[in-house]
Amino acid sequence: MEQNPKGDAAPGPPPQGLVDSAKVSAEVIIRKERKQLIEILHKDLEVILDDLTSQSVITKEEYELLDKSEEDSKKKTRRLLLLVQRKGGGACQQFLECLEITFPGSNLALQYPVPGFSSLEQKAEDQQEVEQEKTCPAKATKPSSLREGVVAIQSTTNVPSSVLAGDIPWSGEAGLGGDPSSKRATEGSLDSTTLSAKEMIHKGQKHLTGILQKNSNVVLDGLLSKCVITKEEQEALGKVEEDPKKAIWELLVLIQEKGEATYRRFLECLEMACPGSSLSLRCSLHTAEPSSLAEAVAELQSKTVIPASTPIGEILCSVETQEDLLGKSSCERATEGPMDLETTFSLEEMKEDSKNKSHGTMGKMKAKAEETSFSVMNDLDPEQKRKKALQDMLTKLNLEKDQGKKLSLQEVLEIRTESLKECIPHTMEDLSWHFLRKVLALNVTARNTSLEKGTSGDQRRKEKKKRHDESIFLDIEMDESSSVNPLDVLCAVLLCSDSFLQQEILSKMSMCQFALPLLLPPLETSHCTLMLWAMRDIVKRWRPHSLVDSRGFIEESLVLTPMPTISFVRLESLSLSKSKLLSKFLSPSQHHHDFFIHRDMEGGNIPREIADGLVEIAWYFPGGQKSSDLFPEPVAIANLHGGIESHQVQFRFLSKVSSAVFIFAECISESEYTFLSSLKGSSTEYYFILEYNSRNFSKTSDFLKDLAPVLKLSKSHILLKLAKTNTAKMVEQLRSTIGRIISDDPKRVTIDDMAEVARETSVHVDEDCQECQDAHRCTLEITEDVKDVALYKKEMLKLQGDLWKTLARVEKELCRMERQGDMPSEKYRSELKGKLMLLRQQQNECDLTIGLKNFICGIEDLVSARKHYFLKWMKFNLDHIARANLSKLRAEYKEECKLLGDDAQKVTKVDKLISSSSLGVEHFMRELCQFYEAECLMVREGKLSTNRRQFAHFPSIAADLMLEGFPLELIDGDASNIPLQWITDVLTKLHYKLRSQSKMFVITVLGVQSTGKSTLLNTMFGLQFAVSSGRCTRGAFMTLLKVQENLIQELGCDFILVIDTEGLKAPELAKLEDSYQHDNELATLVIGLSDVTIVNMAMENATEMKDILQIVTHAFLRMERIGQKPNCQFVHQNVSDVSAHDQNMRDRKHLLEQFNEMTQAAAKMEKLDRDIKFSDIMDYDSEIHNWYIPGLWHGVPPMASVNRGYSEKVFELKKYLFEFLRDRSVKNSPKDIPQFIEWIKSLWNAVKHENFSFSFRNSLIAEAYNQLSTKYSEWDWGFRREMHLWVSEQETLIQNASPDELDSLNWQHELQQKLLCGEQQILESLDQYFESGTANLHLVEKYREDFVRSTNSLKRELESYSYNKKGRYKIDSLQTEYLKVIEGNVDRLLEKCRKEERRLDDQELQREFERMWTETLSEISPVRLGRRNIYSDIELCLRKDLSHRGSSVNQKVQEAKSLLSYRMNTFQVKSEHIDLPVWDCVKSMFSKQEHLCRAEELAESLMSTCMQNINEKANSRGDYHETYCGELLHIINQMLQPGEVQKLHTTPSFEVDLKLHILGEAAHIFQKMHEEFIKENDPRVHLEKLKPQKLGIAIVDDILSGTQSMGYASRSFFQFTVLKELLEERNVDSYVKYTRSYEEFVKSWIMRQIREHYADNYSLMNLEKDILSAIVKKSMEMLENLKHKGVQMISEFLEMFCKEMQKELVISKDSLVGIQFKNMSNPSQFVVCVENFLPGLQKRILSELGALDIESKLSKLPVKPQDEIFKQVFGCGKQCPFC
Repeated sequence: MEQNPKGDAAPGPPPQGLVDSAKVSAEVIIRKERKQLIEILHKDLEVILDDLTSQSVITKEEYELLDKSEEDSKKKTRRLLLLVQRKGGGACQQFLECLEITFPGSNLALQYPVPGFSSLEQKAEDQQEVEQEKTCPAKATKPSSLREGVVAIQSTTNVPSSVLAGDIPWSGEAGLGGDPSSKRATEGSLDSTTLSAKEMIHKGQKHLTGILQKNSNVVLDGLLSKCVITKEEQEALGKVEEDPKKAIWELLVLIQEKGEATYRRFLECLEMACPGSSLSLRCSLHTAEPSSLAEAVAELQSKTVIPASTPIGEILCSVETQEDLLGKSSCERATEGPMDLETTFSLEEMKEDSKNKSHGTMGKMKAKAEETSFSVMNDLDPEQKRKKALQDMLTKLNLEKDQGKKLSLQEVLEIRTESLKECIPHTMEDLSWHFLRKVLALNVTARNTSLEKGTSGDQRRKEKKKRHDESIFLDIEMDESSSVNPLDVLCAVLLCSDSFLQQEILSKMSMCQFALPLLLPPLETSHCTLMLWAMRDIVKRWRPHSLVDSRGFIEESLVLTPMPTISFVRLESLSLSKSKLLSKFLSPSQHHHDFFIHRDMEGGNIPREIADGLVEIAWYFPGGQKSSDLFPEPVAIANLHGGIESHQVQFRFLSKVSSAVFIFAECISESEYTFLSSLKGSSTEYYFILEYNSRNFSKTSDFLKDLAPVLKLSKSHILLKLAKTNTAKMVEQLRSTIGRIISDDPKRVTIDDMAEVARETSVHVDEDCQECQDAHRCTLEITEDVKDVALYKKEMLKLQGDLWKTLARVEKELCRMERQGDMPSEKYRSELKGKLMLLRQQQNECDLTIGLKNFICGIEDLVSARKHYFLKWMKFNLDHIARANLSKLRAEYKEECKLLGDDAQKVTKVDKLISSSSLGVEHFMRELCQFYEAECLMVREGKLSTNRRQFAHFPSIAADLMLEGFPLELIDGDASNIPLQWITDVLTKLHYKLRSQSKMFVITVLGVQSTGKSTLLNTMFGLQFAVSSGRCTRGAFMTLLKVQENLIQELGCDFILVIDTEGLKAPELAKLEDSYQHDNELATLVIGLSDVTIVNMAMENATEMKDILQIVTHAFLRMERIGQKPNCQFVHQNVSDVSAHDQNMRDRKHLLEQFNEMTQAAAKMEKLDRDIKFSDIMDYDSEIHNWYIPGLWHGVPPMASVNRGYSEKVFELKKYLFEFLRDRSVKNSPKDIPQFIEWIKSLWNAVKHENFSFSFRNSLIAEAYNQLSTKYSEWDWGFRREMHLWVSEQETLIQNASPDELDSLNWQHELQQKLLCGEQQILESLDQYFESGTANLHLVEKYREDFVRSTNSLKRELESYSYNKKGRYKIDSLQTEYLKVIEGNVDRLLEKCRKEERRLDDQELQREFERMWTETLSEISPVRLGRRNIYSDIELCLRKDLSHRGSSVNQKVQEAKSLLSYRMNTFQVKSEHIDLPVWDCVKSMFSKQEHLCRAEELAESLMSTCMQNINEKANSRGDYHETYCGELLHIINQMLQPGEVQKLHTTPSFEVDLKLHILGEAAHIFQKMHEEFIKENDPRVHLEKLKPQKLGIAIVDDILSGTQSMGYASRSFFQFTVLKELLEERNVDSYVKYTRSYEEFVKSWIMRQIREHYADNYSLMNLEKDILSAIVKKSMEMLENLKHKGVQMISEFLEMFCKEMQKELVISKDSLVGIQFKNMSNPSQFVVCVENFLPGLQKRILSELGALDIESKLSKLPVKPQDEIFKQVFGCGKQCPFC
């Protein structure tokens, strides 16, 4: 009975034909055989659970639930079976396969058809053998074949067929790898061992210990030579000498820790060191005694002619060789019955062969078997042959499991350990993944299928010892058979890939300039496949010769480009390499490239097993260089692999689509002639390329003569390759012929058109699947409406147009308040919020368009494949439309430029259209995002109820798309904005879908436009960021890459988030004023969000990125608590020189110095005293973090291939990045999605509030501008202060002047002179500053004019202020005129009453007066003083002061409450006010507390100084002026400036809080002061006031000339007096106050002395009496003088009196107008009245003053005595008493 040779094979899909039945029967068996399964499983459930988890049949979580369950094993087993059944047929099949591996024979017991074995066929075979035994009993005792002998061994030893059928490593000399068949046996054995090796080691530990004890040193050497263990591990094991068993046990533990691949290599090394050990191990696992096995084999040898010297392994191996090389499945063999010796080779031959060495024996056996296998294969029908070849190839490449469930792009892009290592194939199983990884990384060696051989020293020594006759020829034979043809690998990989992976593979192959598969041969089905969909994504750009003069170009999808197709085919036999000739034909001069695989390439000489019938296609595209272009327009070259007679379908297809077909032939046979004759009537031109020196040339020429009329052949249709014709000549001849064909206007077809021909010729089209067609129809419903892109976006995508851009601007303005002007902050903020709400409301009122509804339907599709097809079709169609639109606009733009010349307006219009002509899937997603954001705001504001929401499910859709590998827009490049609500909700949904397993590292690329950023990421990670389509990336897009489970722990993250950004310094943005701001914001955001930023640059020069990095650094300094140091990797592209790294060392060092200089400049601007370097902000090492990468293209596009060096260097960078991330994860745990969301929010908020540094090109410019602004502020304050003082001096004069005199005074002229002088002084200071040579001033030269304009504006402002002052007094004078009018009306009323001689009672008089009063006021409309909101003025002043202080300061100001809520007594120093360097904290644990105390002292001192200033202003009883606030801010800024203060390490938050509290106090007092002034100066109030201006000066004189005068005689005396008193007092508090705040202490000391001096109050009363007496006396004298001057009118008399006394008194004109009501015309009488009144007035004033205490009197004095004395004795302001 024949056993299944693959019964113990690794789990995977069964061969074709058994797959479906296996799937069905698996589910049925589990359902029907549940009881038996439970009995099998419950005995050893843990083992099967481990195996099911390792094969991903059940998840880790499901495993843990089952494992931790406290139920008995039978209940657990039932739960397991239910779980597997729920997972469907595929899981059931895998379950039974795992079961068979763990419990061999179980599937047979369950009647399950194991892959490669049919139980029904087995029964038939068993029956057949029984019958044979009945009829021919002799055969039952003596085996007639080697196979029967092996069967006999099994029957006598109970060893399963899996052990004896060659699935084990072999014994004997063959095990050393000398024989090719042994090599095959090795591979076969390893295949079967892959999944069971773990179990073999685990279960056979006891047996293994016994084997290893005998030869442990040899085994250890073997393991070391094969790199299974390291040298250190070998030495450690060798040291365990006291207990060999312990050393072996440690070795086995070590092997099991290293993983599955190591298990296999260990068993292989064990077999080589101890031949037969693997067989022995298997037998032990299956309860077979090795001795009985040996006896059975000996018996077999005695009954057959096999020599006794032949090792057991070789006997068994020969059986495997027979069965494998015959090329039949076990199913086929079972039906045919036992195979006799004639079918393979005779025993006599074997006997003869056995006399040779074992290598020679097996070599001949293999050769004979191969010969026989061909004869057996020829007996099979083509369908069976094809399926057998395919299954064999998939088995070789380890792709069987991917045949049913296709490989997806997501699986391939997954970050796994293998993808981070150099991809070197060692076995055939590695070839498929080698090809995939290399081609996705744009490595041109992807098609290389050579296997890497070991080159260890041990192996070389062994090779030297081999005899030459043993090894040399066998090695050659092994080389030829140990790999596969690259085209077979390509076909197998494409067959096992889904449509989207196929598309990506062909796109990358196209970039590498590999020929692409046009028609896949019939593999799984009987039809060829046209790879139309797979080529859809390829876009080419070229310049035909017709556009050379205009320098235009064409960009189009490859499948939509019509061009001539030239096909090349051959007859069955050909010595010339057609593919090699075509590669030379397509290669430009001086640059050969292998477009097609040919026999002279690595692996090209290996016979094709499944790729015959493959049609490849390559293209030639002209670059616009007439001298070097091969053809003036594109041409397609198709190449059929295999003869046309064997592949007639492909040939007929090519004949229909081609402009010409070239047939290579050495000779033409009868059958070929007949076939070619059948082409009669074809419209295609046929050409023959013949070898002239072929043996049958005369016969061939006769056939050609007959074919000439049939195929319309002429002499030009025959190309002869003579013996002396070299390849170059042949290529030239071929190019010339095809050139003529192209010039004759041949048929031009697109690949899209070929689909129709394919369907007519029974060729399957890959696009014809239902999902693809459904998605295409859905897409057309959307894209058919797109004619004009800009118009479509405006009408159909309304929300993201002007509405969204305006929203973005308002949102930023809400944070920056740059256009606030004089409007109060709260009002302005409220206005902006209202505008924001209105815009969102407009968005929310928009309805979904038909296109958007269809788009939502497409992406909501539950069928993943249909959704993917839909998005791909959307991309293709929209890109095609955008390209056509863009091409038209470019032509229009060129025409406009020619016609209009300098008419920039019309040109700009077209330019804007070009900028907005891109349209992609991202625009539709952006529209959904805006609908969602608008709806969210409506819900938050209560304008929409939650149950009426329409778009709440949008984030879930976007999250699904991210999980499926589609990029999500993070930053909208058109509006420079992040839709924060949308991003937050999408990422939150993503986190939920990932079950909170969302830790990730973020990698970003940043660089100038068109430097290959997206290509770099695509090459590194195999992604699909847009790199062409006539548009570059705008904004930033993020893509999620999954990390494989076995790498998660090592990397510390579940995903890698890759962010691609738009190019900086884009030409279309350069002319905009905010272009710096746009780039700086984008750079700050993406660098801040990333763990690693790849800074991409063209060539070695980093200047282009230097400015932006400086601004980013500056921004990070200004943003408090940035929280992390982003790593920067500088990538210099297009640098291929090997010396680049060393040559540029000085440049890198210089660049780092510049970065440090910029960082320190920025730190200085931010008032950071620390010595900060660039590396403190960014993680950057100039030696390690610089990469020099060669250019992408090898040659000149469009025919350039990808440079191999580019791919390899990018891979080096990728490896380093993951090593870096691995190290980083140890120090800093990666963020999960919720943390990442918070990080986006805080960073975006900081960027929105940054309104200064982003406006500049770099930090040096920002610093220079800041210094200039500071200087200008000083000049501005000086000018304002001077004008304020001058106006104050003039006030007395203005107040005492009449309106007419006010106009006639010289006051106006003097004012103009003063203003001109101040303006000139500032302008001169500005000139001097620019000429001073201060560093970097040349960088801000363009801002100079701005400051000149500011000076002019300042002059106008001060002029207005001065005139307002004058105007106010003029108003007062006008009020006097109004009173005169009222007086006249009163006189007329009285006169009227007199004439009417009626006496009015009080009530009537009141009514008459009220009526007259109302009429009079309506006539004159008296002017009233305006009331101001001082809080708003001061707040505006504060904002201006802090406007250049960065986002953290700006944000704090914006978030601050109204100044009304801040007072000095509520200020507290907080820990956030101090930012200590790390080393200071380490140095002293009390360091921060000490700094907090010192900061509190500074704050108290500052508040005290400011409070004195505020009180002085308030006590002046004048009105508030804006200079008061400016003066306060000037004081604060000055006190916070010195180095001692900066050493406190206070944060900007300290300064902001302090200013808020001080100005809050000032606003409160100044508001009150203003209101009192308004009240006192109301025109309706007429009170006489007398201001005691001279009392302050008198007190100063009294103190300085009194008994204490000695103490104030000089500064030294004063210091002595103060210190003496301190000494006598012995009060510690006084000493502390003296040392901490000298100025405050001295002022309070002087004040105390004054109070003590006037404690009795008599001294002060005497002073007051003297001052009043002097004024009364002078008044009496003046009255007396004026009385004798003959003045007739009271009014004239009063004017003269005021004029004479104006220097002594301020007499309100309002107060005097009342006197004019009196009907007194005699001044003498008036003088008498005043003289009588003055003594009484003096007494009353003295009485009022006496009632006041000393404090009240001093506070009301305009001249403060304590200040005046302090000025005289103050000194230098330091505490040192030795002045």
